Amino acid sequence: MFKNIYIPVDNSDYSNACVELALEFAKGSDTTITASHVYAAKMHDVRFRQMESGLPEEYQDEQELEKQRNIHDQLITKGMEVISDSYLDVPKDKCKELDIPFVGKSLEGRNWTELVRDIKESSYDLVIMGALGLGAIKDSLIGTVAERVIRRSQTDMLIVKYCPEILEDRPSSGKIVIAVDGSGHSFGGLMTGIEMAKKLNRPLEIISTFDPYFHYAMFNSLIGVLSREASKVFKFEQQEKLHEDIIDKGLAKIYQAHLEISRKICEEEGIECTIRLLDGKVFEKVLQYAREENPYLLILGRIGVHSAPDMDIGGNSENLLRLVPCNILLSSKVFKPSIDMQAEETIEWTAEAKVRLTKIPGFVRPMATTAILRYALERGHSMITSSVITEAVQEILPAGAMQAMSAIGERMRKEGMDPNNPEGLGMLKEEMAAAHAGKTEEEITLKCTSCGTYYKGDVVKCGVCNAGAERLLPVDKEEFKATEEESKEATTFTTFDDVKVSWTQEALDRLNEFPQGHLRRKAHARVEKNARVQKVDTVSLAFLNKILNEKIKKDGNGNGNDTSEKIPGDILSIGAALNSDDFNWSPEAIERLERVPQGFMRDNTQNRVMAWCSQNDIKDISLEVCEEGIRESVKMMEDAIKNGAGLEDFIPQKEVKA
Repeated sequence: MFKNIYIPVDNSDYSNACVELALEFAKGSDTTITASHVYAAKMHDVRFRQMESGLPEEYQDEQELEKQRNIHDQLITKGMEVISDSYLDVPKDKCKELDIPFVGKSLEGRNWTELVRDIKESSYDLVIMGALGLGAIKDSLIGTVAERVIRRSQTDMLIVKYCPEILEDRPSSGKIVIAVDGSGHSFGGLMTGIEMAKKLNRPLEIISTFDPYFHYAMFNSLIGVLSREASKVFKFEQQEKLHEDIIDKGLAKIYQAHLEISRKICEEEGIECTIRLLDGKVFEKVLQYAREENPYLLILGRIGVHSAPDMDIGGNSENLLRLVPCNILLSSKVFKPSIDMQAEETIEWTAEAKVRLTKIPGFVRPMATTAILRYALERGHSMITSSVITEAVQEILPAGAMQAMSAIGERMRKEGMDPNNPEGLGMLKEEMAAAHAGKTEEEITLKCTSCGTYYKGDVVKCGVCNAGAERLLPVDKEEFKATEEESKEATTFTTFDDVKVSWTQEALDRLNEFPQGHLRRKAHARVEKNARVQKVDTVSLAFLNKILNEKIKKDGNGNGNDTSEKIPGDILSIGAALNSDDFNWSPEAIERLERVPQGFMRDNTQNRVMAWCSQNDIKDISLEVCEEGIRESVKMMEDAIKNGAGLEDFIPQKEVKA
C-alpha cells in the first residue's frame, strides 16, 4: 500500500497516535517507517546572546561570558540531541518489535521549514502528522506547524485529529469515507481509500455533495438591490423554473454519476462500498456527516474540481481540515477513472454534432457535454452523432428542452446577444415555457429514496440515479402539515418570482433565532426551496425543523439512536443462519468471492449473497448470480443506512475498531 511512511514526532498524544497509525499501515508489508524530530539549537543560541546584556554583573566579565557561552552551547546542542534521540526511540522500538524497517532523522532548524524540505527531498508516499503538538491549548483546531507543512507539500498527508487518549468518549465508527467531486484528486483519494480498506479490512463508504440551494439564496438577495426595470429583464420566475427543471436535476445526476463511477471502480478492485448523495453546501454537509458518523478516516482531494491547478489547498478541504473530528487524509495523487479517460481519448464527434453542441448556451454546455459523453460510453458508442445527442438529452432534460436551447442559442447569435447574461437566460426560459405549453403541472408526489430527488406525477424511474419504481415512494406531507389554528395565524410572503409562501408564526420565530444576515437568509432559502419543491402549502415548525435539523443518519423516531427497525429483511442474520454447503457455488463465483478481502468482509458478502439467493429460491450460484446478489445486497444496505442503520450494524461487533 505504502512503501515509505513519514512521521514527524514530538512525544505529544497526537504524535503517539501517528506512530500507531503508521504501524497499522506498515505491519505485514515491506513498508519503511521514517520518523523525524526537528530541534532548534541555533535559535536558542541566538536568543541566549540577545539576553547576555541582562545577565548579573558577575557574568559580564569577558572570560566568564565566553565560558557561559560554551557551557550553554554544549548543554543546548547535546541536550536537544538527546531529547530528539529519545523521541525517535519510541517508534524505533515499536518497529523493531514488529520487524518493520525504520529510519530515524534528527533535524536541526526551524521545525516546519525542515519538515517541508525533508518531504520535498525524499520519496515518501504518505506523511502522517498530528493536527496538534505539545503547544496545543484548549481551543486549538490545527497547529501552525501542521498547517504550514500541509500548504507547502504535495505528498499525500494524513492528519491525525482523533486521539483516543484525549477523546475516549467519542468512539469511531471504524469506516473509511471518501468524498468525491469528479476531480482527479478526489478520485486519487478513492484509489488510496480502496487500498486502505483492503489492507485494514474496514468498511468503505463514498459520498458526494451538490448544492441546489445556492442560486435560490442568491436570487433572494438580488431582489432587494435590483430596480423594477432590472427585475423585469432578469425574469426571476423564468430563472427559478429553469434551475428547477434543468440545473438542479442536472447537478444531482452529475454527482450521482461520480458515485456510480466510484462504485464501478470498487467492483473492479474487488471490494464493496456504499454510496450516499448529499444535498447542501459541501463544507456544511460533509462536516455534519463527519460529526454524526465520526469515521475512522475521511479522505478528501487536496484541491477540488473547481480549483486552479496551482492552488495549495481547496477551500472546502481547508475548512474541513480544521473542524472535522476524525482523522483526515488530503490526497495529492491524481487519478482519472477509465470512463473519463475513454471520453477524452476514444470518443469522436461528427461535424454536425459539434455544430449542434455549440448551439447549447454556454452556462449549461459543460454539464450537457459531460452527460452526453457518459451516455455514449455506457452504450458503447465511439462516435457521437446528432442522434446520440438527442437520445442523451432526452435522459437528462425535460421534453422540449434541447429544442428550446438550440432555438434560443441560434436566436441570440443572430441578435448578437450573450447567452450568459440575464436577458439571454430569461429568453431561454421563455422558449422553455413555449416547449411545455398546454401541459398541466402535476403535484409532486414521489421521492426517490436512493438519491432524494422529487418528481411530479407518475414516474417509473429516477432520472438521477436510475432507481426503479420500487424506490419512488409517495411523499407523506401530513406529518408536517400546519394545524388549522397555526394556518390562521400564518403569514404569507411573496417570493422574488411572485410565488406565495406561507409561514406559521412558530416557524418564523424559529427562523429568527438564526443570526441576522447571511446565515438567516441561507436557512430561509433552504426551507422555502424545499417547501416549493415538495409542494408544502404552509411552512410549519415541524417542516422547518425537518429541513434544518435533518440528520445524515436517522432512525424511526428521528433521534438517531434507536435501531430496532432499521434493517429491511435483516439480510445479515438471514445469511448467517444459512450453510454454504446448501448452495452449489461455481468456480467463477468462488473466485469472485475470494476477491473480497478475507475476514468479516468476505464472510458478510457470502452471507448476503446466500440470503438473496434464499429469498429468490436460487440454489445454483453462478458468477452472474453472485454478482447480482452482491449488487442487490449492497442496495439493501444503503436503504437500511438511509432508514437509520449504521455500517456497524452490518459488522460483527468484535470487528469494529475504535
